[in-house]
Amino acid sequence: MQGDYVKNYRSRTEKSRRLYSRAAKVFPGGISHNIRYFEPYPFFVNAAKGKQLHDVDNNKYVDYWMGHWALILGHSPKPVADALAEQVRNGTLYGTVNDTSVELAETIQKLMPRAEMMRFSTTGSEATMYAVRLARAKTGRRVIAKAIGGWHGFNTTLMQTVNYPFESEEGPGLVQDEGQYVESIPFNNLDASLKVLETIKDDLACVIIEPVLGGAGCIPPADGYLQGLQEFAKKNGSLFILDEIVTGFRLSLHGAASIYKLEPDLFTLGKIAGGGMPIGIVCGDKDVMSLADPVSIKEKEARCAIGGGTFSANPVTMAAGLATLNFLKKNKQVYSKIDRLGSMARKGIAKIFAEEDIPCQVTGLNSIFLTHFGVDAVKDASDVANSNKKILTKYHLALMADHGIFFLPTKMGAFSYAHDESDVKKLLAATEKIAQSGILK
Repeated sequence: MQGDYVKNYRSRTEKSRRLYSRAAKVFPGGISHNIRYFEPYPFFVNAAKGKQLHDVDNNKYVDYWMGHWALILGHSPKPVADALAEQVRNGTLYGTVNDTSVELAETIQKLMPRAEMMRFSTTGSEATMYAVRLARAKTGRRVIAKAIGGWHGFNTTLMQTVNYPFESEEGPGLVQDEGQYVESIPFNNLDASLKVLETIKDDLACVIIEPVLGGAGCIPPADGYLQGLQEFAKKNGSLFILDEIVTGFRLSLHGAASIYKLEPDLFTLGKIAGGGMPIGIVCGDKDVMSLADPVSIKEKEARCAIGGGTFSANPVTMAAGLATLNFLKKNKQVYSKIDRLGSMARKGIAKIFAEEDIPCQVTGLNSIFLTHFGVDAVKDASDVANSNKKILTKYHLALMADHGIFFLPTKMGAFSYAHDESDVKKLLAATEKIAQSGILK
């Protein structure tokens, strides 16, 4: 029966169902991040190791969500776990400066030379908020350009044209005045993007862009698109900001900027750089970053107000991030392995659905991937929004319920170093069974 996977999920997750009922009484929607809810209710995890999640009902899942794609080494990898255990014994929050933060910053600087200076925060939302604030301080201009569907966190400035229909406001609580200095450009359409930028060039503080649209659908950039935006920004005296919170240390040890030969004025990092702990980083040109210097700039009116927060550069995150980056530096085979697995998965999934006459496109690159049903091509967020999300949800929930494979429904997957070829084979075998079952037609 087509609905058996839902019944199977419910029967396997009775404790999670009861926990969700309790959670709904203390959290709006029963969750603390909007995207973590899915029908009929999310399962509750109480342990994770390597490539697996363990839930409260003693189910195990091979995990492709990997902590919002942050866990490139898998769950609780030994080098990180050991570093955390040692640091926790020495304290979790000092509330002052610590030596490990300098080591982590210097490591990032060597891997990404355009990080001439940086400021640690606790979330990616803070990092992008600080980046655009610095751009306005540097240029004296007001307008921020971002991509339609581009996701830069829940900060008020950039919470524009994130969700479909993109021309609609993002919801109550955001006043119209906050969006009047944000213009949106169509991802992967350089001509149309440049036309928009031309109309606002005199007041354009910066262009902020994800090199790969992550939350909007795992969409790689078209040839020349990012380079064209960068060229316009630099010629116009505007800043070019690359949001590498997802792609930084995911696509390569040197980020997407290295792959696409970009030279951003500022860029943001997060996720992998924190080793599984909370982090956000704004990095870039020292002349721009120095605008936030509270030591050299004595006058409050002349200093760009960016902070970091109580938990910024906390020693636990610093230790986890440093352990992760040190492992990646010494074990460069991590990237060849996870990129190979990503390629196998994309090709295999596309082949299976083509053989079953189920229209779909599989997007992604390197170690990230996502399947889109009912579309002929995926080049921007509108294509993803117009794909058949109901079928994608069925596919992901069937993988979860019947095969112990977890994707956060409708979101892209990511491989970690803890995965291997047997996991790809298991994913493809499960995909074939689901495709042949008829539930996706």
